[in-house]
Amino acid sequence: MRIANTIVLTLLVAAGLACGYSSKSTPATAGTTPNISTLSPNNASHGSTGVVLTVNGTNFSTNATVNWNGTALTTTYISAQQMMTTIPNADLETAGTAAVTVTNPGTSGGQYGGGTLPETSNSMTFTIN
Repeated sequence: MRIANTIVLTLLVAAGLACGYSSKSTPATAGTTPNISTLSPNNASHGSTGVVLTVNGTNFSTNATVNWNGTALTTTYISAQQMMTTIPNADLETAGTAAVTVTNPGTSGGQYGGGTLPETSNSMTFTIN
């Protein structure tokens, strides 16, 4: 009886390993990279308040974010070609430039990994006069 139990246990372990039940995970793959074509407006006077920035381009995901000098801003998704955000007043206090990008977040791959990596667009320059 002991030999039969050992054989059954060995077969169950072998079947479990053959079915892909292991600790290996699949690495994430590249996500969809957004692309910015225009900013509207692309400039504002220093000291401006309540400036709404429209970012036009392609491949924007529904949960993408507009970044201002690398900091994510509260973003409204309009379409896969358009996003909107309000530039914080503090960021418009002094003259200079700001880098605007859009980031599509990565997706979870679940228990065995996979999913996609976050991807960030090309940078466009916003000028503060």
